[in-house]
Amino acid sequence: MDEVVNAVADPVRREILLMLREEPLSAGQVADRFVISRPAVSRHLRVLREAGLVRDTADGRRRVYTLVTAPLDELTGWLGRLMRPSGWQHRLDALETEVYRTRRERHTAAERHETHPTTERQHPAQKETA
Repeated sequence: MDEVVNAVADPVRREILLMLREEPLSAGQVADRFVISRPAVSRHLRVLREAGLVRDTADGRRRVYTLVTAPLDELTGWLGRLMRPSGWQHRLDALETEVYRTRRERHTAAERHETHPTTERQHPAQKETA
């Protein structure tokens, strides 16, 4: 995972990965999209290849690079665990939800009571004697 993290730490390499997501490209096609030198692009491609993020194949005298996403799976899983709320956070979120639900129910009950106050009803026999 460390090699993958180091490889994606550089903005040029991240941009190369995004370019290769669309289609396989030759080293020259990748280099043409940057203002940096071709040898610098070759070094970036080598880092990506060594991290397993790209695969290169020979096409005559050209090297064609293809994106390989499998090495990102471990990093994605680790980031998911990092982003997931901790056990306590999950419990506190549930408590907060319960508090708001209880307040809403009490507020609704109080509104119903104010708009429809209960009146004491007298039995018809009591009305006649009153």
